[in-house]
Amino acid sequence: MPNIPAPGAGKSRAAQTCLVLVCACAVVCGGCTAKKRPAPSLGAVMLTHPNVPQALEISLTDAPNIALEPAESIPQLTIPRRVPARPRVISAPAREPASTEETSEPIIAPELTDEQLSAAKAAVQQSLSIAERNLGLAQGKSLNAAQQDMVSKILGFVDSAREAIKNNDWQRARIQAKKAEVLSLEFAPAQ
Repeated sequence: MPNIPAPGAGKSRAAQTCLVLVCACAVVCGGCTAKKRPAPSLGAVMLTHPNVPQALEISLTDAPNIALEPAESIPQLTIPRRVPARPRVISAPAREPASTEETSEPIIAPELTDEQLSAAKAAVQQSLSIAERNLGLAQGKSLNAAQQDMVSKILGFVDSAREAIKNNDWQRARIQAKKAEVLSLEFAPAQ
């Protein structure tokens, strides 16, 4: 007699093969075959106390004799200084009063002889007058942004020189006035 397969037997064989393939894919994709790293453990870590060396017994039987001399009074060499005003670009040169805040920063200024003091005063006054005269020439003109910035810097140097004069710091006043004079030469008439 010939072997006749049952009508549903072919489907069950295909279903079984499909089921085996799905299980094999799940095992491979699931990562069961991959080896995982072990988690770090703190079992080997122990808390220990530090080794402290024993104290040595030292006695000071022969302490050194240190003689202290009274300190001489030091003359004041510093003069407090104010911070110069920050230059700004302005549309028209306008003078603002200098701020009266004083900083606690001292300035070290050397003492000048009478001749040096009179020479410094004359140089400061001459530089300031030249700078102010040149600024006066620029007041009626229309200035571009760079020239307006230059005018504000000159005014800052003039104010700084005047503050230095108030603080009797003639060397700083001479330097600031000379800077104002040199910058103001841009507005001086060509000779």
